Amino acid sequence: MSTFQAPKGTYDLIPPDSARFLAVREAISAPLKRSGYGYIETPGFENVELFARGVGESTDIVTKEMYAFETKGGDRLALRPEGTASVLRAALEANLHKAGNLPVKLWYSGSYYRYERPQKGRYRHFSQVGAEAIGAEDPALDAELIILANDAYRSLGLRNFRILLNSLGDKECRPVYRAALQDFLRGLDLDEDTLRRAEINPLRILDDKRDAVQKQLVGVPLLRDYLCDACKAYHEEVRDLLTAQGVAFEDDEKLVRGLDYYTRTTFEFVHDGLGSQSAVGGGGRYDGLSEMIGGPALPSVGWALGVDRTVLALEAEGIALELPSTTSVFAVPLGEEARRVLFAKVAELRRAGIAADFGFGSKGLKGAMKNANRSGARFTLVAGERDLAEGVVQLKDMESGEQGPVPLEDILPTLRARLA
Repeated sequence: MSTFQAPKGTYDLIPPDSARFLAVREAISAPLKRSGYGYIETPGFENVELFARGVGESTDIVTKEMYAFETKGGDRLALRPEGTASVLRAALEANLHKAGNLPVKLWYSGSYYRYERPQKGRYRHFSQVGAEAIGAEDPALDAELIILANDAYRSLGLRNFRILLNSLGDKECRPVYRAALQDFLRGLDLDEDTLRRAEINPLRILDDKRDAVQKQLVGVPLLRDYLCDACKAYHEEVRDLLTAQGVAFEDDEKLVRGLDYYTRTTFEFVHDGLGSQSAVGGGGRYDGLSEMIGGPALPSVGWALGVDRTVLALEAEGIALELPSTTSVFAVPLGEEARRVLFAKVAELRRAGIAADFGFGSKGLKGAMKNANRSGARFTLVAGERDLAEGVVQLKDMESGEQGPVPLEDILPTLRARLA
């Protein structure tokens, strides 16, 4: 038993389960790669102020969940709790918005960190794939991102997820709604901490999951009744574009999500098979975030999908992904000369693009064949002194059990043909 264990609320990805996570990441990113999104990778930690300004100082993420620390040099840094602020910071620093056509389309994949009470589907270290389209205000862009996420989930075989959709208005109409919402909330029986949050960002109260709060929100003013004409028209076009593409969604007037930077379109992907942690991903438009972190006005939209929760959603629907075997050919040498010859053949197969492994260690034929079975290889190469003297190896089909000699110089073309 090891002396050390993974920190509470975290997990290790190890084979064979790690193959599912890789497959999910690939499935989510595949539609993005086909749609002009380029890959970006940012540091695992950033200046604390980047998240305080962008995510919002009143959010639980910043006040309770962020891993913040001071370096030996006195810098205040934080492990990234989400991806959008970091990606936008990197795009601004590199002046990507000045390099050519807008929007700048970026996708990313990585680990994120929040100090939360660990439970199934909620971890202190979690994995996401995200996408951001920076520098354009266009309802077609909002619709595109929702469609790409929907396509990714459909490609994995998921069916029992729902898309929740709402509009949070903009700087013209939201202040009027904010004032009306605060007036309503001040008349409720709320604890001091909740009332304080209502004064800073009242929309967050709509997202409060406590029954004692939700019961009091009956009759709460809804943003849809306060949207200006421009926001109404924008939201209707997003809805129309999704409907035209056959993407089903549900209007959710209380959907606000947990970050302060969202404007207009906001959406969430939920899966009812995951219990209380039903959100598998989400996003929205954040037209003012660039200015919040010191950049120019760059209207933008994006999303992040949880890899961990997507894997749980697949399990909830009983979906087993068809994962390619990590090994196609396994070589079993019998004797020192066979070790030298087959080791060279394995290297040749790998260079030719065939996944091959080797029977390391002195296990004997029986033990080596057990390793070949465990590897999942379709074919096994077996060679001893007599085989080499005749210039052949024995090729065994692990599915049919058939076995026969193959000349050494024909191993590569024979396996190429058999695996095609």
